[in-house]
Amino acid sequence: MLDSVLKARSVKFRICVKSAIGVALVALSVLLPQLTHAIGGAQAGSTWMPMYLPALLAGCLLGWQWGLGVGIIAPIVSFGFTTLAFGEAMPMLSRLPYMTLELAAFGGVSGAFASLIRKNALYSFPAVLAAQIAGRAVYFVYGLIAGRSFSALFDSATAGLAGLYAQAVIVPVAVIALAALLNREKKENDK
Repeated sequence: MLDSVLKARSVKFRICVKSAIGVALVALSVLLPQLTHAIGGAQAGSTWMPMYLPALLAGCLLGWQWGLGVGIIAPIVSFGFTTLAFGEAMPMLSRLPYMTLELAAFGGVSGAFASLIRKNALYSFPAVLAAQIAGRAVYFVYGLIAGRSFSALFDSATAGLAGLYAQAVIVPVAVIALAALLNREKKENDK
């Protein structure tokens, strides 16, 4: 989506802007779980799934490559930072592969819709839904390969439904609002 605003700029500038946004979204994916756990307790993370929101935003705003990258990097950075800073890893080491694969799917699939979102921000709704379905499918497949029972995976997946529902609204609304702001700014600059 940001490509339409940045297309008149040099490749270096575009990469710098996208890198800065990507870094900010990775930082947000470290900060949001901390806030969620501080406010809602230990179970709030698995209920609201706050780390998933920045990966979805990265895909919708920056494209599939950046969404995939943020999805892969975010849980690894969060794990390293929280282990070093607090002595308690978030996500736990046992959950790190699940989250890395799932967030990669969330970011990559939502990013696959980026060219459509650039034309009409309403496509962010199906982008988020498709990303959530793909991410949950990756979670299930990896979990089954790793030897977890289907019922345990199902229970874990259903615990995060509130977060998925909230993100299915929050992310598209944020993308639509940003698109409206960028379009207004572009029209003012074209005058």
